[in-house]
Amino acid sequence: MNLLIVVGILIALIGVIAIYDARPLTKKLFGFGDQNEASLGLKIVGFILVVIGGLVIYLNIQ
Repeated sequence: MNLLIVVGILIALIGVIAIYDARPLTKKLFGFGDQNEASLGLKIVGFILVVIGGLVIYLNIQ
């Protein structure tokens, strides 16, 4: 397997974990008033990471 494919898989995995665990992570890291905004931001960052990881994988398979 190519090294860049492994890196793409890891980036996508971190993004999926950020999306799935956004609420528990924000409960640990932020105060009550900031949880909704932080959770939304973490989900957006996770989505962007999944897209970047998918593009890295897709462009290296061809």
